[in-house]
Amino acid sequence: MAGRYLVTGATGFVGGALLNELKRRKADAVGVGRTIRSGIDFGVGEVDAHTEWRRALCGVDCVVHAAGRAHILRDAEEDPLAAFRRVNVEGTRRLAIQAVESGVRRLVFISSIGVNGISTDGRGPFTHEDLPAPSEPYGQSKLQAEVALQEIAASTGLEVVIIRPPLVYGPGVGANFLRLLRLVRRGWPLPLDGIDNRRSLVALDNLVDMLICSSDHAAAAGNTFMVSDDDDISTPDLLRRLGAAMGIHVRLLRVPRTMLLQGARLIGRRGEAERLLGSLQVDIRRTQRLLGWTPPISVDEGIRRTVRV
Repeated sequence: MAGRYLVTGATGFVGGALLNELKRRKADAVGVGRTIRSGIDFGVGEVDAHTEWRRALCGVDCVVHAAGRAHILRDAEEDPLAAFRRVNVEGTRRLAIQAVESGVRRLVFISSIGVNGISTDGRGPFTHEDLPAPSEPYGQSKLQAEVALQEIAASTGLEVVIIRPPLVYGPGVGANFLRLLRLVRRGWPLPLDGIDNRRSLVALDNLVDMLICSSDHAAAAGNTFMVSDDDDISTPDLLRRLGAAMGIHVRLLRVPRTMLLQGARLIGRRGEAERLLGSLQVDIRRTQRLLGWTPPISVDEGIRRTVRV
C-alpha cells in the first residue's frame, strides 16, 4: 500500500467508507472534512479556489479526492454549473496544486460516469476511449476537473488516476436508490415489470477496494478507469433482488415505458424516470486487465449489506 493517505470528503458516503477501510487495513490514513469531528483529522471549511489544504497534506504520499458537490436532480441554484465548478473544478485544482507543492506522489480523483453521458440506450457500454459527452452541469464540472488535473500532471509529474463510477450503493445510501428501497419496503405495486434496460452499479465496498488498488498500482498512474460490480441488471431485477434481501415479495405491474415517461413529464420528474427506465452500462474489462482487479463482492451481497442497516 501507499505511504500516508489523505482522504478528502471523509464525512461523506464514499470518503467515510474509504477512510474506515484504510484504517481497518492498518494503513496510515487521515481524513479531511469541512469541520473536525469524530474520526476526522482536519477541517478545511468550504471547498473552492481558496481552500487551504497544506496542513493536511504534510507527509502525504497519496490523496484520494472524494470531496465535491454531488449530483442534484432538482437543483435550486440559479446557476448550477457555476456552483459545481466552484467546488468540483476550482476546489480540485487548488488541492492538486498544493499537493504538488507538498510532495504528494499520486492523486486519485473520484469523477463520475456522467462525464461520458447519462444513457447507453441504443449503443454499447461506455469505455475510457469514448469521447466525453456530459449533458448535465454535474458531469460537465467533473470533466473540467479531470482536464485541470491532467494539465497539472503533465507539467509537474503528479500521478493522477481518474475513476468514473456509475451509481454507488451501500449502507447509508441516499437519493434515488434510497427511494427505491423505501418503495420496496412499503410493498406498493410498482409499474416497472415491462422495463427491459441494463444498468451498471457499483457496491460501496467494491468502489472502496478499487480506490485502494488504484492508489498504489504502478499501472494506474495517468489512467482513467471505469468501475462496476461487473453484473449489469435491469430495474425490475434490481427491485426483485432488493425485495429478496428484505424478505419482501415485490409486486410489479406491466405498464408501457412511453406511458411512464409521459406521466413523469407531467409531474416534473422526467429526468428521474429516464434514469430509472433507461440503460447506463460501463465496460470494466480494461480496469480488470490493467490492475488485475475484480469486484470482491457480488451485487446480491452488496444489496444485502445495504438493506441490513
